[in-house]
Amino acid sequence: MENESTFVAPEGVYTVTEEHKPSVLPHVISSAPIIYPSRVSTIVVRFPPTKSGGPGFAQLLGGNKESRKEKSKEKEDGASLSSSDTPEDDTSPSQDNATREHTLFAAPQAAGKKKPVSRPKHNIRTTSSTFITRMQNSEGFPRYLQSRQGDVTFMFYNVSKSFLWIEAGAKTKEPLARVTFSAYPTCHDVNVTTSSSERLDVIIGFSTGDLVWLDPITSRYGRLNKQGSITNSPCTAVRWVPSSASLFLVAHADGTIIVYDKEREDGNFTPQDPVPKSAGGAESKPWDPIDSIFVTMPPWHPVSSGAGAAVKAVKNPVSHWRVSRRAVVDFVFSPDVKYVAAISEDGCLRVIDTWRSSKFHLGFLAFSNCVPRLVDCYASYFGALTTVAWSPDGRFIVTGGQDDLLTIFSPWEQRVVARCQGHSSFVSAVAFDDLRCDGRTYRFGSVGEDNKLILWDFSSGALHRPKFQPTHQQRVSMASTVSLAFRRDRSTLFLAGGDENRRFHPAPSRNEIAVVQPCLIKPIDGDILSTLVFMPRAILTSTKNGYIKLWIRPLALRPRMKHRTPAPDVDLL
Repeated sequence: MENESTFVAPEGVYTVTEEHKPSVLPHVISSAPIIYPSRVSTIVVRFPPTKSGGPGFAQLLGGNKESRKEKSKEKEDGASLSSSDTPEDDTSPSQDNATREHTLFAAPQAAGKKKPVSRPKHNIRTTSSTFITRMQNSEGFPRYLQSRQGDVTFMFYNVSKSFLWIEAGAKTKEPLARVTFSAYPTCHDVNVTTSSSERLDVIIGFSTGDLVWLDPITSRYGRLNKQGSITNSPCTAVRWVPSSASLFLVAHADGTIIVYDKEREDGNFTPQDPVPKSAGGAESKPWDPIDSIFVTMPPWHPVSSGAGAAVKAVKNPVSHWRVSRRAVVDFVFSPDVKYVAAISEDGCLRVIDTWRSSKFHLGFLAFSNCVPRLVDCYASYFGALTTVAWSPDGRFIVTGGQDDLLTIFSPWEQRVVARCQGHSSFVSAVAFDDLRCDGRTYRFGSVGEDNKLILWDFSSGALHRPKFQPTHQQRVSMASTVSLAFRRDRSTLFLAGGDENRRFHPAPSRNEIAVVQPCLIKPIDGDILSTLVFMPRAILTSTKNGYIKLWIRPLALRPRMKHRTPAPDVDLL
């Protein structure tokens, strides 16, 4: 029977087992409206078994060489998992892959040299920086971490000007760490590739455009784009590049996506004007954001330097993409890391091909213009897009927006497959439940400003065609059964020539698209919902002010997607 703490889904009963209410220090409490809502991320870290007489936490942070060798052996059994994986299916990359140098945007490495894994330079507790105003750990923090064993789920989230780190399922609800800044944290991401019981690499974006690389275990940090030296536009989303130990992408409110390397210093960089002047002073053909993205390579990039040029000191940014004239709201990587799906306030979903640059690392100057390119641009039915997710097998992209709809796109077929009707206000977040996706049926969920948690079950074979839906014409008569990877590897054959705006797809009318009905609608009382995360054993929901609830799953499930496309060994952005 349903109540405020339970709901009944087709697979069973979900029950709230844990709640975390927002706790803000008195000196940062503000009566102003919430401008930057709380965002929550989760990660599962495997801690090694505690050995009697083993090294203490102080030795863990700076112990002798013998203890470090013991720890390195233990790390083979201590890989971390993302919240979409279960311990039974540990697919974390090896330490060699995690620390492998990604050469696409970097200068070539000397043969035989292995780059060590770097740590943030500055100590939060002794810093004189005014950007970080305070850090507070829980009582007995070192002993607490030392006592952890097995799989531990951590949660990170922002509230006002604070950034908090908590453990899911812990007896105490006090944060393990709370860091307070002089600016508002707006987004963050935890690096699954490098995470372990000894370190956590977290990138935090701010309203000022600043970026902080934080390791909460060692209380150390580094700053990038300091004081907006590269851009002062607010950060809207940040993602580590899957399988990379150092590269990450940041979306900004000025319509750009910038590639950074956490190990580089900020450089003196000015992006190119997307409307350059011709020799006579007249403007050339204006840049069309629905037809292409405008990429600026910094002077230290090998493409900019040219063949035979002296190698310059590499700095940030790695690359600068102007995607839209309006703010980029969010972006996600495809499961094979070949593509980026970006949404923006102009109501467009853009699929960006980053794989065409992959040959660059084979021959450093194989291409004269090796840059990512826009593959497809889809218009929303109405208004801006607010959230995006890519299915675990890469077949579908789901977006939510200000039209109160969720839209399912097929990048294979380059069309809208279905729309989902159930929300009565803006959609805040959408996510796939990897444990309930098997390649035939897909489970995803959404939350919106109507305070509804909605679960959807989607099967492309079970869709009912609308009465007036026309037969879909495949571009260049390419059958939908051909894999996306095969099509995209030959993308130049399909994007060259013909109508220049073929990659733009206007929104089809309601009569042309199938409609998916929800399998569950759960109203949740309280503040506006902003976050939805599917975890191995629970569903996480959060409000804009950081009120987190964990809904335990009815049964322990194993992933149904047994054959995922692994991430490549090198970054291909």
